[in-house]
Amino acid sequence: MIDPNVLDAFQLMWGNFPEPATLVHKSREVIAVNAACKSIGRVVGMNCATHGGPEAHRGCLANQALSTQQPAFKKVKFGDREIISYWLPVDGYPELFVHFGVGTMIDYDAISK
Repeated sequence: MIDPNVLDAFQLMWGNFPEPATLVHKSREVIAVNAACKSIGRVVGMNCATHGGPEAHRGCLANQALSTQQPAFKKVKFGDREIISYWLPVDGYPELFVHFGVGTMIDYDAISK
């Protein structure tokens, strides 16, 4: 059972983030999703690695983030643009991480400077 305070904290911090964000267990079970994540079809209880094609999960850094308890990130190609994908361990909960990508829903290069 996940501490309800962790679920509340996830929604407080990530609920309105404009990019998809998930709280994931080391088993890859999705524990919580934000609104942007719901809009692309991720749901609580699913295995995060089953959303999208297998190529979307190549180079996943979840195990690295969990084993080191340090954030991990990488740039990946997503359609015609690059996104930065992050895996953030949750302090005090070594079996959990937050996963999100910047550039998934918003094309930041297209925004006027």
